[in-house]
Amino acid sequence: MLTARENMDAVIKGGNPERFANNYEAIQLLLHPFMLHNPSPQPGQLEVVDAWGVTNSWPENVPGMFPVHTPDKVVIKDFETWKDTLKAPSLKFTDEEWAMCKAQYDAVDSTQSYKSAFVAPGIFERMHHCAGIDNTLIAFYDYEDEVHDLIKYITEWELELAEGICSNLKPDAIFHHDDWGSMNSTFISPSMFEEFFVDAYKEVYKYYHEHGCKYVFHHSDSYGATLVPAMIDMGIDVWQGCMSSNDLPTLVKKYGDKITFMGGFDGAMIDCPDATPESVKKCVYEMLDAVGTPKGFIPCIAQGGPGSVFPNVYQWLVDAIDEYSIEKMNVKKEDITRLPLQIMF
Repeated sequence: MLTARENMDAVIKGGNPERFANNYEAIQLLLHPFMLHNPSPQPGQLEVVDAWGVTNSWPENVPGMFPVHTPDKVVIKDFETWKDTLKAPSLKFTDEEWAMCKAQYDAVDSTQSYKSAFVAPGIFERMHHCAGIDNTLIAFYDYEDEVHDLIKYITEWELELAEGICSNLKPDAIFHHDDWGSMNSTFISPSMFEEFFVDAYKEVYKYYHEHGCKYVFHHSDSYGATLVPAMIDMGIDVWQGCMSSNDLPTLVKKYGDKITFMGGFDGAMIDCPDATPESVKKCVYEMLDAVGTPKGFIPCIAQGGPGSVFPNVYQWLVDAIDEYSIEKMNVKKEDITRLPLQIMF
């Protein structure tokens, strides 16, 4: 039988997977030194300033943190003068910090899982974290040159980060966050996305591919069906976070030989207060029946890491996907092997 990693390889590369790959079973999300220097709030913490000068808060009883964009907190107040207020943080780290992170990578059994460097947020999110989402979207129309310059600035920083990660940690994969839409639409049109972001991401993802990363997993828990051709052009191997609003059966059929879709289970669908094992299983069976193939599709919670907002939901999802493979694909339970469940959130 295939290991979890071998089976996911078959899913992504168009081989012969023995079962549906299951959430993050073959992906170990790992640190790098910048994460040690980039403070972020824990649940209940307010106004924690990160390395870019962005103030983030995580109030009680909400799913996650988000930037504070009151006039006194926003970093980029005017796109015409963004260079005066935005200063990218240093990426110079000590040998001891690299060694501490490297030990984490070395401890992962790469025959079972991909050693995946975790990078978040991405270029677009970095922009609106610093400037506010409304001002950023308006700037694509009013300050095109300044936005291009800002994207170049962030891209150069990302490339320096990539160089450090690849040369010191040597990951098998990169897991990169950048949300590009809401549940029902992209934030900008495909043509505008092409104009501003495709070349930047092609450069970043080409670097990772050429320096040891077999796969680029890109997280965007959103609608993004109209951006799939651009994702393929950018070098994304797996789009993680694709919500059910994307008509995944159609996307898998049309593009599944070029890019793998990892998602299908939105928070509003399964990760909710009244979820039960039975309600999760019903959603799983309906989705997997509709997609109809384990090739080019990894059923997964839409959020960008293993776990769930509400207790037990993630484990119920894992269990239901395994049950489907056992029932519908004649897989034996004892042949499903994976490393212990990793809960990131």
